[in-house]
Amino acid sequence: MLGAFDVNAQAGKQIKGRLIDATTKEALIGGNVILKGTTKGVSTDVNGAFTISVPNDNSVLVVRYLGYATQEVTVGSKSSIEIAMVANSADLAQVVVVGYGTQNKRDVTGSVKSVQSAAFNKGIINSPEQLLQGKVAGVNVTSATGEPGGSQGITIRGPGGIRTGSTPLFVIDGLALDNSSTGGGNPLNFLNPQDIESIDVLKDASATAIYGARGANGVVLITTKKGKAGVSTLNFSSSLAVSSIARALPVLSASEFRKQVVANGGNLEDFGGNTDWQKEITRQALTQNYNLSLGGGANKLSYYASFGAQAQQGILKNNQLDRYTGRINVTQKFWDDRLVVDANLNVTNTNNERPSVEGLLGTAISNNPTLPAYAADGTLARYATASNPLLGLTLFKDITTINRTIASISPSLKIVKGLVYRLNFGVDNSTSTRDVESLGSNIPKQDGRLDSYLASNTNRLIENYLTYTYDKGDHNFSALVGHSYQKIKVQYRNWSINKFPADLPIDPIYNPGVGQELTMATNKPGGSAFINELQSYFGRFNYQFKDKYLVTATVRADGSSKFGANNKYGVFPSFSLGWRISEEAFLKNTNISNLKLRAGWGQTGNQEIPSKITQPLFTSTISGSTSYPLDATSTFPSGITYSRLANPDIQWEVSTQSNVGLDFAFGNGAFSGSIDYFNKVSNNMLLEVIPSDPVQPASSVWANVKDMKINNSGLELDLEYKGTTETGWKYGLGGNLTLIKNEVVGSPYTVIPSGSASGSGLTSATINGYINGQPIGTFFLKEFTGFDDKGMSVYRDVDGDGIVTDKDRIAAGSALPSTQYNFFGNVAYKGFDLSLQFNGVAGNKIYDNTANSSFYKLKIAKNSNTTPAAFADSKESNSNAAPVSTRFLKDGGFLRLNNATLGYTFDTQKLGISKWVSALRVSVTGQNLWIATNYDGFDPEVNKDSSMNGVLSYGIDYLSYPKAKSVIFGLNLTF
Repeated sequence: MLGAFDVNAQAGKQIKGRLIDATTKEALIGGNVILKGTTKGVSTDVNGAFTISVPNDNSVLVVRYLGYATQEVTVGSKSSIEIAMVANSADLAQVVVVGYGTQNKRDVTGSVKSVQSAAFNKGIINSPEQLLQGKVAGVNVTSATGEPGGSQGITIRGPGGIRTGSTPLFVIDGLALDNSSTGGGNPLNFLNPQDIESIDVLKDASATAIYGARGANGVVLITTKKGKAGVSTLNFSSSLAVSSIARALPVLSASEFRKQVVANGGNLEDFGGNTDWQKEITRQALTQNYNLSLGGGANKLSYYASFGAQAQQGILKNNQLDRYTGRINVTQKFWDDRLVVDANLNVTNTNNERPSVEGLLGTAISNNPTLPAYAADGTLARYATASNPLLGLTLFKDITTINRTIASISPSLKIVKGLVYRLNFGVDNSTSTRDVESLGSNIPKQDGRLDSYLASNTNRLIENYLTYTYDKGDHNFSALVGHSYQKIKVQYRNWSINKFPADLPIDPIYNPGVGQELTMATNKPGGSAFINELQSYFGRFNYQFKDKYLVTATVRADGSSKFGANNKYGVFPSFSLGWRISEEAFLKNTNISNLKLRAGWGQTGNQEIPSKITQPLFTSTISGSTSYPLDATSTFPSGITYSRLANPDIQWEVSTQSNVGLDFAFGNGAFSGSIDYFNKVSNNMLLEVIPSDPVQPASSVWANVKDMKINNSGLELDLEYKGTTETGWKYGLGGNLTLIKNEVVGSPYTVIPSGSASGSGLTSATINGYINGQPIGTFFLKEFTGFDDKGMSVYRDVDGDGIVTDKDRIAAGSALPSTQYNFFGNVAYKGFDLSLQFNGVAGNKIYDNTANSSFYKLKIAKNSNTTPAAFADSKESNSNAAPVSTRFLKDGGFLRLNNATLGYTFDTQKLGISKWVSALRVSVTGQNLWIATNYDGFDPEVNKDSSMNGVLSYGIDYLSYPKAKSVIFGLNLTF
């Protein structure tokens, strides 16, 4: 039997058994069955089965499984037994990762949510954020692009910085990652989702403060899969996905176009074609995914190894992401288990080929649909005065190759009883090559060009920490002290070459020497590099009294090379309390299986400013603004002068957060949930400002804006119900709700611009920003009120001075949702299972820059394609311009069916193949199948980062890569 082995305790009889969940009847893999009074035992295999030899009928088996109550079973006269394990109330024995250690879920006093692999989102998944979407209250994951490998937006309890971003810290198997992207795209694409065992989200400061400066935006702890001693498994999974554009923009067909150009006062340019350009540039895309893993081990050694390959076509032509991953995790025990060594190695290669997305989409949605895509001879049509997007696909290439290796080793030594020393050493190294190529062409006339970019990112971490635990009677405590040092080095280099002749026999990527122009004026090589270092000291103390009263206190001191000598270190404390009310006598023998009150307070820091910005900067340039004449002449002598003065006083940005929460469960955990109220205040804001010092030669400097704050407060609710009927149906319902209020307070500016417009006549016009008394991402716009008697746009004169200027802009809503809601359902009967996952947001706005730049009446009059909404108002003149205003501000709320999975798990014993195949499952998953929204763009999940001076923007839609709807067919085998 696979994964089980006999133990001959004494001459006696052999017992065969099976371990199952008492409620779901599912097999429990990796459970421990021990003959009481001995050290002899076995582990259950992938079917929950075990075989053990016992001396007589009076023998007792001690059965343990994580998250379930331990049982003692007397063998009696049976030779075959089935043991139904009862889950601990509300799964309180579940172990959650809390940073530099683990805790039982019942003992956690901070706001922490753990998501196991079985609950992950299904479908085409490229990064861990997608696995979490909709699973955790307070966590907003925005899939802002449908591009394979594109960046995902994620915030925990709202954004709190201006130029510091809102991305949480990701920690994989103890290694804190650098969020920098090497080569573009999502920096987390290197991780194969099939390798992830669980994701733990630390939300409040009492939980995140152990990471100090790195935890200001929350912490996401990712634990990869490990092998289990005594259970050898070989798993193979494969899937094939078919994807197509979910929502095309409703631009005019050729027949409608011919009619509307004339109807709106234009002179029709009719080329005789009938082309749907969106259809021409998109395709039905295929994604293939293959994964092979093996795991197992003996008493002293366990291992897990995997290989994954994914080839994903984008729904835009000439777009494909290929990813190859390899991982091995090994745990070895020595010296009677006093020394345990964990080693992890992950290697990833990704290759991304993409078209010029914005140029391709912009041409396709606006192009004259009477233009034929192909000439009479079947070749691509070429126009001297018009565009053919398909020709752009053949003349442009953007290819990025990224290689990333992450390795760590973490030995732990039990020095004396209760005292463990652990070393954590990790290296994260990535390199990338990106080639952006425009080929030469005679029609249309285009000089060729090749730009090449090389990047490398090396992240080294070494940590040493001691953990001491003590448990006696009513008292239980643990203490942790440690030191961490992290060094991050990033380097970029680039070069280019111009003028490749048309119709070259060789691709210039492979021989740049065919370029005919190489001058310092147009092809000067460039580059940059920086090194950041962090040194930290941290400690944590946990105390429990009578398993009812819980205390956690944490402190971390972080030193960063980014700050000057006067404020290099920041100290970030936290504490939290917990009361397990359900353990009190007055709640015994009730239907309440868990009731825990939590409260916490803490501070975290933020150091995300440019490297060396606190140090002086010099220049040797000779000019009237950088040098000084030594006599009455206008001659400027050569020499070294300041271009920026030192700034040793800049301090850490600090986030202070308080949290009160209640965890509850009824009916032995059948109905469970939590409710949290939080308040997070970020102050001492780091911002680039105009210097007040007249001697300062720099035009802008970084400083702490003392009185400015960003407040995030809100309520989180998480509920789940699980049940089983007498007829064998299993079902679950649940969801989460987040109500959040964001506000900017004390800004010294009327508005700090963030989002800007793009397009002819619009470029750099402010769309949104940071405004006192308003949320981050507030749209700061002129208010469109209609058209005058000449058909020209009219805007509200807010200040009543008789003219409309930028002074009349108003706060017109925010890009941040005030409500996030997600719910799910699942049902299973015998081998069948069905699950659904819905995600939604409300209270947010979207600025439709695509419509602003491309879809208004003047465009259709000039033979540019538009949507019917562009000319819907007959009062508008066809010469009316469309500046930035509330005319193009739209409701961004939506409800999406994100995942729907139907699966069937075969009974391999009935099929007679259990000797070779222990588990067999087939499934079909629909991803992004349906959405309800008032927004008429490609998709309401947008965040075109049109940042201004590095200030991050939100909620602007400008030609975002359209989302796909996909159907995925899956096969899973366990041998």
